[in-house]
Amino acid sequence: DIAEAFPLVDPGAIPLGARVLVQMRLAKKKLSSGLYLPPETRDTERAQNPVGKVVAIGPLAFKKRDTMEAWPEGAWAQVGEYVRVPKWGGDRWEVAVPGEPDEDPALFAVFNDHEIIARVTCDPLTMRAFV
Repeated sequence: DIAEAFPLVDPGAIPLGARVLVQMRLAKKKLSSGLYLPPETRDTERAQNPVGKVVAIGPLAFKKRDTMEAWPEGAWAQVGEYVRVPKWGGDRWEVAVPGEPDEDPALFAVFNDHEIIARVTCDPLTMRAFV
């Protein structure tokens, strides 16, 4: 479920400038059949995950840099929305999830505002990456 995929965790940072802070979706621990996924499989899924939840937006994000006016098309994403991001971009770090084993930390990333690929309009748990 959403709460398991995006646990409430303090990222320990706020974005500056034209950057967007995103919490990346955690990998599933077990399948619907009840089988648990090994850590290696979860690590692979996590590294290739393209979906995240916008946690914070820097003060210059989605604005014209020369005039500080909002972009004509508006902000591409708002706090709380789910987005697709580049799987190899951004500055990434992990934060321990209280009550969870150390091998399952939350993953956060900061992206430049123009690097946000798309707003997710479907269930963010159903979107998968292709290797």
